[in-house]
Amino acid sequence: MNVLAPEFWVDPYPAFAELRDDAPVKWHEECALWTIARHDDLMRISRDPATFCSGRGVLPSDRQREVDPAASILFLDPPDHHRHRKLVSPAFTPRRISALEDRVRRLAKELLDEVDAGEAVDFAPAVAEPLPMLVIADMLGVPASDRDQFKLWSDAMIDAATEPTEEAYALAFELWQYFEKIIEERRVDPADDLISVIAHAEVDDVPLNNAELNGFCMTLLVAGNETTRNLITGGIEALANHRDQLQRLVSDRTLIPSAVEEMLRWVTPVMNFARTATKDVELRGERIAEGQMVFMLYGAANRDPEVFGPSADSFDVGRDPNPHVAFGFGEHYCMGASLARLEARVLFDELLQRYSTVELAGEPERLRSSLMRGLVHLPVTLN
Repeated sequence: MNVLAPEFWVDPYPAFAELRDDAPVKWHEECALWTIARHDDLMRISRDPATFCSGRGVLPSDRQREVDPAASILFLDPPDHHRHRKLVSPAFTPRRISALEDRVRRLAKELLDEVDAGEAVDFAPAVAEPLPMLVIADMLGVPASDRDQFKLWSDAMIDAATEPTEEAYALAFELWQYFEKIIEERRVDPADDLISVIAHAEVDDVPLNNAELNGFCMTLLVAGNETTRNLITGGIEALANHRDQLQRLVSDRTLIPSAVEEMLRWVTPVMNFARTATKDVELRGERIAEGQMVFMLYGAANRDPEVFGPSADSFDVGRDPNPHVAFGFGEHYCMGASLARLEARVLFDELLQRYSTVELAGEPERLRSSLMRGLVHLPVTLN
């Protein structure tokens, strides 16, 4: 199996089960990496950045270029990671995120107001894409006139992770130039937004350089947009395919928070990340050599029966406990996890106040990606 081929990720779950059962730590010669399929092993790796570092890349494609830690906080290891993360973490405290609920609910209502009951709608571009894009753009301080372009740039960043084409890199460079310009503007004329915070940030009394500033902005844009978008579309698809679970939510909307956790587990919007061994290490009897890449299969870990029991392959909106790893674990646990949860919780609450059925109105079109589990088209009918 070629775990780097986009085709593998169309339906990877049978392969995940095979890996968990037969080779939870497996070397893939054709990809020159180890896959990690069990929940416990993935947690061990995530807890040990000294042995499994991010600084040599977090995607297999990163091996094809020289990784610049300044390009993204994703490439930083402790203690640098801690120092950079705390610069923007105040924007993602529970209090700050809770304060966004009214704005998120207003946006969700406006988007759902455009959906006609009984009429087929492509839920991805109609609702799932604009909601997180509008929220993260607001937080960053992006002018409304630029938001359509932001979707194009954000998608190009994800495309580059799977197929690093010249076109994808050119669009990523456009985004880089955009942030470079707006950061300079905020340095002179700060506003009440994240870009202003980043533009004036210092680590140990040393200002961040332009590459570090741009890297922060680009990471926040993509992470704040793509993950939530794919959580929403995947959650809608799951409800359409599991009508009994949808009816549980219709009957009892207090289950929505646990349903969102189950959607995160079930969909696993970010399906994998990689680390590199900094020394020879043994895992489940396999010897991983220094310099070799380990490929953490979050989607496999989130269906691990050792953790989720015999119902691991079932969608259960009331699942409790639910120790999924959809947001990663350890130092690189997703900073925007509480924001994604808020957006999904509010959207599904508003949707279920209006509609009691969700039916597919055509074949969903899956995103061609070896990183993100998402849908670019999701035709549904709501009633």
